[in-house]
Amino acid sequence: MKETLHKYLPERAVVPVMGMIKAYQIQLKIVSQRQSKHGDYKLKPDGFHQITVNSNLNKYRFLVTTVHEVAHLLAFKTYGFSILPHGVEWKHTFQKLMLPFLTPEIFPKDLLPDLARHFKNPTASSDTDAKLSVALKQYDLPNEKNFIFEIPFGSIFQIPNGRKFKKGRRIRKRYECQEMSTGKIYVFQPNAEVDLLK
Repeated sequence: MKETLHKYLPERAVVPVMGMIKAYQIQLKIVSQRQSKHGDYKLKPDGFHQITVNSNLNKYRFLVTTVHEVAHLLAFKTYGFSILPHGVEWKHTFQKLMLPFLTPEIFPKDLLPDLARHFKNPTASSDTDAKLSVALKQYDLPNEKNFIFEIPFGSIFQIPNGRKFKKGRRIRKRYECQEMSTGKIYVFQPNAEVDLLK
């Protein structure tokens, strides 16, 4: 497992993450990309804790996602399964677990201010924090995708399942976009990644 983690995590994060995996008897599975989530946690019927993390994440997002899921395990273990999945108990647990990782030995210095701001009140997904999502994206492998906020008003774009939309007006932090085939309006996060159609 240690050799595998070296491929996916910042070098200085491997030993502490291995420590968490052993301490909490976690079965860590690295899986193919899922569009709806970066990772998940579940308590299996045999009593083992399973965490899955997408294989396509850059090493910094992989670390944040892994710790996010370990925080679910610990929050449920500490406070019981009646708590909200991303409630106050989870936030506190996630903050506490992430704190030792928020150093320049693990994260690039340009990411640390956005991470520090995010972890004052962590959200259910790093993707819902547009500023952090954009900062993390610069460490992804190059691709042809665009963020919604980057494309011009009125642009036609496609999402991974093939549906096509026209970018509309901004409402607070999100964008109203009209589905081309149905005319229905959907709301998109500014940092949703899409394919701009010519």
